[in-house]
Amino acid sequence: MERVQGNSAKRIWGWYFFDWASQPYNTLLLTFIFAPYIKEVIGDGAKAQSLWGLTVGIGGILIAMFSPILGAIADTSGQRMRFIWLFSGMYVIGSAGLWLAAPEAMNLGLVLPLFVIGLVGMEFATTFTNAMLPDLAPREKIGRMSGNGWAFGYVGGLLALAIMLVLLADNATTGKTFVGLDPILGLDASQREGTRAVGPLTAIWYIVFMIPFFLFVRDPKGAKVSAGAVRHALSDLARTVRQLPQHKGLFAYLTSSMIYRDGLNGMYAFGGVYAAGVLGWGVQDTGVFGLIAIISGALFAWLGGMADEWRGPRPVIIASILALLVAAIMCVLVTPTYVLGFAVPEGSKLPDMTFYLIGAIIGAAGGTLQASSRTMLVHQANPERMTEAFGLYALAGKATSFIAPFSIGLVTHLSGSQQIGVTPLIVLFAVGLFLLRFVPKNGDNTAWAENTH
Repeated sequence: MERVQGNSAKRIWGWYFFDWASQPYNTLLLTFIFAPYIKEVIGDGAKAQSLWGLTVGIGGILIAMFSPILGAIADTSGQRMRFIWLFSGMYVIGSAGLWLAAPEAMNLGLVLPLFVIGLVGMEFATTFTNAMLPDLAPREKIGRMSGNGWAFGYVGGLLALAIMLVLLADNATTGKTFVGLDPILGLDASQREGTRAVGPLTAIWYIVFMIPFFLFVRDPKGAKVSAGAVRHALSDLARTVRQLPQHKGLFAYLTSSMIYRDGLNGMYAFGGVYAAGVLGWGVQDTGVFGLIAIISGALFAWLGGMADEWRGPRPVIIASILALLVAAIMCVLVTPTYVLGFAVPEGSKLPDMTFYLIGAIIGAAGGTLQASSRTMLVHQANPERMTEAFGLYALAGKATSFIAPFSIGLVTHLSGSQQIGVTPLIVLFAVGLFLLRFVPKNGDNTAWAENTH
């Protein structure tokens, strides 16, 4: 694969800035600010959760359908930056449009599609930037670089969340921010303008912090898209899918990561809802939970990157999944009156403190797991079809994304218990860990050479 503009420090830092710029879509919109706001406006928790799940699911289907195709075209043509520009535009339009989510007479038929547009843009842009990872450094160095990028992104998400909580996000009852201030810039708390500003803030954040990426990252010279390149790309993609069972390492890894990433996404999606239902948490407690998880995620993504470089991604992934298994089991064993099977006095803070600890574990293990997972894909995939491989990786990550929310909802409904309801996460992590044993430690890149063109 041709290296793009060498391995300069500027190019590496430019690549890091994509994680910094794009992380607020996950942190602010998908998890901690906009999703809870939608729930507040709708009122009915079950209806809001169902509608939110459907919205995110539609985005997931679109991502699963088109990521591999777009990745194949990019690999064949050498074009990545043009697509990143396009999907960055979708990110900005979709996120900025969420300002329209006024609490009175909210047009969900407009607001939720805008969220999907931004989400799809973010995920597609991530597919193309992830595929640039092998160009940044020699193979033995990319684990640390992946971890550093993920940690850098977490720091960006942390700062953006702090800005929202301190200066903008208004409480539905008091109209004050997390620290008791009025929202800045004269924003009207009665119209929830401080909280709605999360959309424009996310868009502006992305525009500003993508500048280093677009300044210092370039496509190979002579790269262009043609009709012939598109046909060739689709043919190559079909061949890659047909050959997947022959490449047992990549096939096993895509299957394993599909399962354990679904478990991780389930933890992210249901952590706040679970704490609110079981422990009676409000928005402020959830915000603190998010800050703890993000700080832990940033620190351990950085440490995990060093461990990845030292021992490779496989042991880092195994340790991360084991930690998430422990966190999932701990969730089941925490209530206002019991912690890990031991009774606690009424009004004790120990259940809250334990759940904050669980948040730290989820953040730490989630950060290292995601960073080392993309490193592991580089070890398993065809070096000449890397964007296509990350498209397949996105497809695998979305193809079963319904399993965690559907199984948690079903088990919760049948059992009538939120604690029992989250036990499917334990199964998902256990299955993902078991399948990982079939993934070769150093990949099967050499096998791809036999079937490449």
